[in-house]
Amino acid sequence: MSTDPFKVAVTETCNAYGSMPDDLSALPNLASELEAIREANLDHHSELIGVAAGAGVALIGLGELFTGPYFALENRPMWRGLAESAVDGPSITVMRELARQHGLGIVAPIYEHDEKTGRYFNTAVVIDSDGNTVGSYRKNHIPAGRNAMGEFFETAYYQASDGGSAHASGLRVSGTDHHPVFDMGCCKLGVAICYDRHFPATVRELARGGAELVLCPSVTFGLKSREVWDAEFVSDSIRHNVFIGGSNRRGSEKPWDVSFFGEGYFTGPNGRLPNISEDERLVIAEIDLRLRNDGDPSGWNFARDRRPEIGD
Repeated sequence: MSTDPFKVAVTETCNAYGSMPDDLSALPNLASELEAIREANLDHHSELIGVAAGAGVALIGLGELFTGPYFALENRPMWRGLAESAVDGPSITVMRELARQHGLGIVAPIYEHDEKTGRYFNTAVVIDSDGNTVGSYRKNHIPAGRNAMGEFFETAYYQASDGGSAHASGLRVSGTDHHPVFDMGCCKLGVAICYDRHFPATVRELARGGAELVLCPSVTFGLKSREVWDAEFVSDSIRHNVFIGGSNRRGSEKPWDVSFFGEGYFTGPNGRLPNISEDERLVIAEIDLRLRNDGDPSGWNFARDRRPEIGD
């Protein structure tokens, strides 16, 4: 694996389908338009991947459930029509070709329907720069609740990870079925999805499994989420000596009109990294993995000074 610095990107955008209705009562009319919704978002993200490739990016992480709107703001079975295979569904077929065409890795989070079991998952498919599916990660923690801005019903659409499909092509380098780590050439990669970021074990287990970079695609909104967004990734990055890239949707999506605050960023063992993107729909950072081994400029040494006998 090269030790040269490389560029990584995450997206900061929202549903690209331009014919969403203004009123909730009209949503059932979209039942016949789900393929068009997916296609619009694939076209939109294909453009962003091209922009990222032109900027020299080696790896890009797309947003959580990137092929459509964040439909979990309501409980409507119609949206299950957006689910697809993580092996050979239309979105992954397009993403594999784009990875091959542009020579960059892609983390593509989709709404998965596992045809073998009939189950549904919130899944990030990991594709290398040759267009091969390295494996996938299924979201471990599934939220349902309400905040000051809206209600969310994720448990109505997909279940928590069963640990399956983590190493489809045998390229998982380490980790566990619930916290797999993948060799992307430029780095050893772990993935967390949105709600996962709040749980202490998530980055800890990925780091223990050898992850050097963790990407966390998210759809998050609300006052507390905004308050803690700037702290969680920085703290985990410093504690566990890894780089983390967090993405969030930015803007609002009809007809729910909940405001997603965006504010994606990258952080490393020494704190936040500058965003070098010239496109507001992307956040790009340069990652230098050598910083993980250069010694902490603060003089701290967590590996040396930790006391497992009093707690981990």
